[in-house]
Amino acid sequence: MHLDRRDFLKLSAATALAALPGCASLSGTARPRVVVVGAGFGGATCAKYLRRWGPALDVTLIEPNERFVSCPISNWVLGGLRSMDDITHGYGGLARHGITLIRDSVVAIDPDTRTLRTAQGLQIGYERLVLAPGVELLTDSVRGFADAEAAGRVVHAWKAGAQTALLRRQLEAMPDGGTFIVSIPAAPYRCPPGPYERACLVAHYFKQRKPRSKIIVLDANPDIVSKKPLFTDAWNTLYPGMIDYRPNSPALVVDAAKMTVSTDFEDVRGDVLNIVPRQRAAAVCDLVGARNDGNKTWCTVDFATFESTAAPGVHIIGDSMASPLPRSGHMATNQAKVCAGAIVDLLADRAPDPAPVIANTCYSATSDSTAGYVAHVYRLVPGKGYVAAPEGGATTTGDARNFRYAASWAKNIWAEMLS
Repeated sequence: MHLDRRDFLKLSAATALAALPGCASLSGTARPRVVVVGAGFGGATCAKYLRRWGPALDVTLIEPNERFVSCPISNWVLGGLRSMDDITHGYGGLARHGITLIRDSVVAIDPDTRTLRTAQGLQIGYERLVLAPGVELLTDSVRGFADAEAAGRVVHAWKAGAQTALLRRQLEAMPDGGTFIVSIPAAPYRCPPGPYERACLVAHYFKQRKPRSKIIVLDANPDIVSKKPLFTDAWNTLYPGMIDYRPNSPALVVDAAKMTVSTDFEDVRGDVLNIVPRQRAAAVCDLVGARNDGNKTWCTVDFATFESTAAPGVHIIGDSMASPLPRSGHMATNQAKVCAGAIVDLLADRAPDPAPVIANTCYSATSDSTAGYVAHVYRLVPGKGYVAAPEGGATTTGDARNFRYAASWAKNIWAEMLS
């Protein structure tokens, strides 16, 4: 079922209990209500499995966007391998599970009364709340970037959507012989291999259409942080001389008029600038004081249930968590299932699994026909957190088989979370 604000208010008026925490559902039946905020990889999957494993639950999913646009595979759009339509999907499949979909944003949460308020003025109660909002991009961490972004001159394209399409148009308009600059923030950040894959696929596009063009990668980290053998092999064999990798080079200042990026050491000029800024847990997490790690940046949780250590009854999954686990779409779906199972157990007065197992698989394309992967299985060990099994690992070179697997992975995981 999909509700806009008018429909929701009509139904809410029919039962005064609808906005009370953990009480009536929208239809007036006494069912525990779980609200999920964010319908990305984590949130959509969690809502689906809450209903699948807890059919008596009233599950509400709040998401401001009309359609899902996948960050994984969005680099394929930049490289000309896929279109925006290929990575954009509707939420209609979730409604078939009995999930109430509300297109809105959360602006206030009261963890004491277990109620939240949306931008459109809805008051919604919950017994358990799941926050799966992704990350907040700190555009002001690079001086001049926020203004350049607002003017449409410089983008991050680190949340797939309009900026992905804009960056693709900028690359298409760039003259042959021009320079594309991509900057990478200090870890941790969403999708560690993503910027390096981006360099590969833009290089693939340049090789086909603009062979005299160059790419400069300004990395705030001292070295490639993920899949180094895979990417260095691709850069050396597929794109020799095209990609200039510069470690220990954080982007500090962007000058959109001069089209320059300044680091500690130099001012670098480019024709297209792609600045990926530092990140932190999304703003909605701060509404319950859940940004509670040492730097007030990420959210610490109980890894068996993903319940916030700062806000009882609030569970946080995906990229906003403080965790050494990879910030990937696949990982978010696995956390979502563990979280959903734990919530179903908690609402049934059962003890959740104390040692859940989760997995991560992440593919990175290096051309229009080659890709590599990293894959690990993790088990929660008391006192140690999630520990990777020794059998996991990563490919050191890309190949055609893994490119086919990457394309299939995307189709399957979108179907898993959205249908």
